[in-house]
Amino acid sequence: MIKDTEISKHIYKKILSIKSNLIRDWVNPINTNTKHLVIDNLLPDDLCTNIYTSFPKDFSSFHKRSSFREKKKTSANMSLYDEIINNCLYAFQNREVLNIISEITSIAALEADEKLYAGGISAMTKGDYLNPHIDNSHDMERLKYRRLNLLYYVTPNWEIKNGGNFELWDENVKSPKVITSNFNRLVIMETTKRSWHSVNKVVSNNTRYCISNYYFTKKKPSEDKDNYFHVTSFSGRPDEIFKRGYSQVDNLLRNSFSKFLRFGRGKKLINNRK
Repeated sequence: MIKDTEISKHIYKKILSIKSNLIRDWVNPINTNTKHLVIDNLLPDDLCTNIYTSFPKDFSSFHKRSSFREKKKTSANMSLYDEIINNCLYAFQNREVLNIISEITSIAALEADEKLYAGGISAMTKGDYLNPHIDNSHDMERLKYRRLNLLYYVTPNWEIKNGGNFELWDENVKSPKVITSNFNRLVIMETTKRSWHSVNKVVSNNTRYCISNYYFTKKKPSEDKDNYFHVTSFSGRPDEIFKRGYSQVDNLLRNSFSKFLRFGRGKKLINNRK
C-alpha cells in the first residue's frame, strides 16, 4: 500500500513543477474575484484510479444532508474507509505540501486540520447539489480562521454535462465560473467572507467523489481589521428569489444562535483517524 508520505511527494513534485504558473494564476483570478488554483493530473493516473475504486459504493456510513441549502453525502470518520483514501487525504496535510502552497498563496503559517472539521470525503449522486454559500469562518474550537479549501476529484471520465461541478460566483451571486470536477483535478480556493461557491446539481447516474481538506491560520486575514465569525451562510441561485430571501433570515438566525455556543456544530462529524 502506498503511504501518505509517498503521495505527498507526488503532490509536492507536481506543484513545484508549475509553481510559477500557479503564483501567476493566484494573483490574477479569471472570471471571478475569488483567488483559486486548478491543478490537473495531480497524481499518476493509476494511483488516482486506485483511490477512486477504493471509495465505498454503499453510503450507509455517510452523513446525509438534505435541505433547501444542500443535498449531499459526507463523512469524516476515516477509520471506516480504505487505507489508500486515508493516505491520500492526509498527504495534503504534509508539512512540505503546506509550505509550498503557503509560498504560492502568500498566506503564512498555514495549518492543516487532522480532525477534518467540515472536511473528509464526499459522494454526490443524481439530484445532489450545494447551493451558493460562504464557508464557516473558523475551525471547530473557533481558535483559527479558515483560509483555504482543497478539493481533489477522483471520478474517471467526469464531464461538465454530468453536473456536480464546482462554481465560483461574483460577490452578488449573479454569475458563476464553472470548474468541471475532472478526474485527478485539485482545486484550491481562498475562503473569505465573500468567496461564494457552490456545486451544481448532478444529472448523471455516476457518482462524483471528492477528498476535501481545509487549511487554517491563527491570525485573521491581514485585510480584515476586526475579528469576525460566521457560520456557513447560503443563498439561492439567481432564479431562486424566494430561496434567497429565506436564506438571509436562515443565515441570521443560525449566526445568532452559533455565537452563543462555545464550539461549532458538527462535533459528531469530526475524524477518528486510523
